[in-house]
Amino acid sequence: MTNFFTKINIKKDFVAPAKKYKMIKQEMRILQLIDSLEAGGAERMAVNYANALSENIPMSALVATRKEGVLKKQLDEKVSYMFLNKKHTVDLKSIFRLRSFVCKHKINIVHAHGTSFFIAVLLKLIYPRIKIIWHEHYGARETQSRIDNVVLFFSSIFFSSIFVVNHHLEVWVKRNLFPSTVYFIPNFAIFDAKQNETTFLRGNDERRIVCLANLKRPKNHFAILSAFKNLKLSNLGWSMHLIGKDYKDHYSSVLKDFIKENNLDSSVFIYGSKNDIQHILRQATIGILASSAEGFPVTILEYGLAKLPVVSTNVGYCSEIIQDNVGGLLFDPSDNLQIQNQILKIIMDKQLRDEIALELHKSVSNNYSKDKIIAFLLSCYKQIL
Repeated sequence: MTNFFTKINIKKDFVAPAKKYKMIKQEMRILQLIDSLEAGGAERMAVNYANALSENIPMSALVATRKEGVLKKQLDEKVSYMFLNKKHTVDLKSIFRLRSFVCKHKINIVHAHGTSFFIAVLLKLIYPRIKIIWHEHYGARETQSRIDNVVLFFSSIFFSSIFVVNHHLEVWVKRNLFPSTVYFIPNFAIFDAKQNETTFLRGNDERRIVCLANLKRPKNHFAILSAFKNLKLSNLGWSMHLIGKDYKDHYSSVLKDFIKENNLDSSVFIYGSKNDIQHILRQATIGILASSAEGFPVTILEYGLAKLPVVSTNVGYCSEIIQDNVGGLLFDPSDNLQIQNQILKIIMDKQLRDEIALELHKSVSNNYSKDKIIAFLLSCYKQIL
């Protein structure tokens, strides 16, 4: 596992002592902009950044544009917060409310995550003094063309910088958007010690597989459930636990039909969005992720913090976080036989589980800690200001 600071060749002054940045930190007034506070990867990172920055700079704020959600409860009381309740793509009332919030708190950088870049650009048109950072978390973007992203292409004229969560996205951004400073910013994960322990997993102790992923494409739940069924793991006392937002859509409906038709009701359980992730993972035996596309999955970092052995897809940044057969077991998400073999391997070898769990925990703690990532993030903000 290569330390990401070494891999991207950060200048020495990027990791200099905090004292060096005292003056510039006093000027940092940063807004995290995100469309919702549902439990997704980009949403969790927006909340993580807002909370962590509130300990380091004079003003850390977060605005949710379209929806609130379970993550609102995780916002630190020091974070200035507003919900826009935006109803339309171009919602003038919301744009001017956002401008008032930005003026009131003297925001100088709007850190826009995912699709929230568009309202950030509209804001800049009526309040030009702000700087916009666009943060791309969507791993599947790398398979798209510029034509698929016309609005993003023209919006990028207004970006002061672009942050990406893996190197494939870095290449895509440089090829397809207007020239801008691009930084690779690894994700980090933290557990909220104040979370109430409300979710209790069914099934047998020491035989629970948990999957933290919203019920949607490209999370690839069907590959996991097919492997679970084909390996007849329920006959061995194992159970599967799906944690993530249930959108009650076609994907969800077909998934539930699969569970019912294959008589998996007593061994596969769907819980929806949950806040007490640390408590959930304490009850689990194995963590799994099977996405066909990923950026930089916070889920794997959370598995690592919880000291869970992991079997994971190899897409996106997953194979950088996990060294196969050392910090976890990797598979090609399109190869059903390989998925089955890796799951079987991990459930049959307790010693292997213990070894890879410890290795992943050490790697996550050493390379993706909150302090390291926030120090780097602050150095990027410094360059932009």
